Amino acid sequence: MYNILTPKYMNIHLNSKNALVGAATQGIGAGIATELARCGANVTVMARNEEKLKDFVLSLPVITDGQKHGYLVADFSDFESFQKIIKGYFRDHDVDILVNNTNGPNPGLASEKSTEDYQSAFNLLFQTVCETTNLALPYMIKKGRGRIINVSSLSVKEPIPNLALSNSIRSAVIAWSKTLATEVAQYQVTINNILTGSFDTNRIKDLIDHEAKETGVSAEEIKKKKEEKIPMKRLGRPEEYGHLVAFLASDYAAYLTGTSIPLDGGLNNTY
Repeated sequence: MYNILTPKYMNIHLNSKNALVGAATQGIGAGIATELARCGANVTVMARNEEKLKDFVLSLPVITDGQKHGYLVADFSDFESFQKIIKGYFRDHDVDILVNNTNGPNPGLASEKSTEDYQSAFNLLFQTVCETTNLALPYMIKKGRGRIINVSSLSVKEPIPNLALSNSIRSAVIAWSKTLATEVAQYQVTINNILTGSFDTNRIKDLIDHEAKETGVSAEEIKKKKEEKIPMKRLGRPEEYGHLVAFLASDYAAYLTGTSIPLDGGLNNTY
């Protein structure tokens, strides 16, 4: 068993900064949006369920006068529709902090997936990120400051079994973002990736349930084995994810760019 003291909130000020966070009504995205709001940012959250978005926006902290939060209804899995919506958003809004986060593609073996499956995963994980980033960059470059943070996965270092689509496309995003980070660094725009380990979210629950159905092993046992493999012997908490994103979004991380940071409780064995 572990014993963790309740952490104090980070002394990071993002007052007057505008943040756009994808897939933010639950899980990691919600943890990120909540922490950015707690640090003073005006947060706009994106997801496809408007009712959940409305409820979530009302729950976001408001710590300063004039701080405002909003939402954008967008379906990451429908790229043509997403492209129209996100272009419309950037016609009227500027963003200082962009957090590229989407729902993950369906699990499965590489040998089971068709070229259409890979194209859909590419649209979901790569095209949406590329499109949103390209729209956010002109303002950041003109202002001489910007933060782009990509929510990725440990699978880019070591492929995770049964996640062929995610393993493949997320690696492409890492290579693209490193290339772009070098190009825009001269404008004081930073781009960093977070390599996500196992966090206590609905996504990990769904993956565990899928594995349980495929193997006949109980979900409880699969979860226990996952936790045992992690040196810290537990799953991560979404608010812990938010702490790292808030740091990367702040002036404290102004000289940090082009990196891929594992957030995994020590699970990754490479260095």
